Amino acid sequence: MTLAADDIAVQDAQFRGEIHEWLMANLTSEFREKRGMTFHQRFAIRRAWQKKLFDAGWIGIGWPKEYGGRGATILQEAIYNEEMARAGAPPIANNIEIGMIGPTILSIGTPEQKARYLPKLLSGEEIWCQGFSEPNAGSDVAALQTRAVIEGDSFHVTGQKVWTTYGFASDFCLLLVRTDFTAPNHKAISYLIVDMKSPGVAARPLVQMTGEGEFSELFFDDVKVPLTNLVGEINKGWMGAITTLMHERATYSFNVTVSFEQQLQAILALANSLEYNGHPASKEPLFRQRLAKIYTDVKLFKLNTLQQNANLGKGQIPGPEGSLLKLQWSEMGHRLAELALEMEGPYSALNVDAADAPDEGRWQHSFFSARGGTIAAGTSEVQRNIVAQRVLGLPHY
Repeated sequence: MTLAADDIAVQDAQFRGEIHEWLMANLTSEFREKRGMTFHQRFAIRRAWQKKLFDAGWIGIGWPKEYGGRGATILQEAIYNEEMARAGAPPIANNIEIGMIGPTILSIGTPEQKARYLPKLLSGEEIWCQGFSEPNAGSDVAALQTRAVIEGDSFHVTGQKVWTTYGFASDFCLLLVRTDFTAPNHKAISYLIVDMKSPGVAARPLVQMTGEGEFSELFFDDVKVPLTNLVGEINKGWMGAITTLMHERATYSFNVTVSFEQQLQAILALANSLEYNGHPASKEPLFRQRLAKIYTDVKLFKLNTLQQNANLGKGQIPGPEGSLLKLQWSEMGHRLAELALEMEGPYSALNVDAADAPDEGRWQHSFFSARGGTIAAGTSEVQRNIVAQRVLGLPHY
């Protein structure tokens, strides 16, 4: 039965009221991140928040109910994101598993894999990482050299990955490996679920410019992986990888709308609090122009993600249009931080943890971390090539 527009509007209003009321009652001080916290302390808070959301049915809300989701509509997901942003809710422990790994298993995993892994992935009970990049195969993922050889009922995996987000804390890794050593690169790859507690797995944190060790190097030394942990078909993992990347560039973009709405609120508040030439920075014509541009960019990004996810809701798989979203959010993040530091003037040179750093050093941290966004999930140059060739139909150069 198709609901009338008025009925849908009533349901969506009820949905907004429910999530708003729940957030007001449950987003308590224990889930607020504070100045001086280490990365690991913040990660623990985010993991506890993710569990709180899961227990109440407020995470993965667009996922099927049988795997812990809510079965919500695309518009309800947008409402959910708006209320999360308005309430100043913290991030969950690992957006990667919700925005990329989970949708990949939903798309190409076996029924057994979905039932086993997805609920604990949603709850944060089990943390996941994505094993793509290698020291000599970053943007060219198809050139990866991590090997998996079948012996009996197991794959034996040997190799190295790098820039692995949350590798230090992960229970499982969705790993790309080479399983055919004679076929062309794109036709020789398989996708495996690897238990990070397996003998032969080692993770070494990589410290970033922010001073945090969010990333890790991963090492695999003859690691045994059951054949049942193959995701999709043998030697056809490249299409699985494309599925993950498209979700990273499209579905994941929907999740980061919360972050950008919160950053927009924060930079507008900063502009009103900082003095520039004897008046608030928000009244300075040059800054005012750029704030208006940032405001417009954030709202356009939100509308673009709604359009993309509306298409996904009709059963379409993420396409190359997701590269437009990825390009938009990664470069917008850098512009936000850059503008904030320019408004701070001399205070922008203070360390993140300096007592006098405006906004508790938020924008110094954002400035350092935002550069990574233009590299992760495919560099801005790669995204522009995809858009040029596959969206606009321009010839290869």
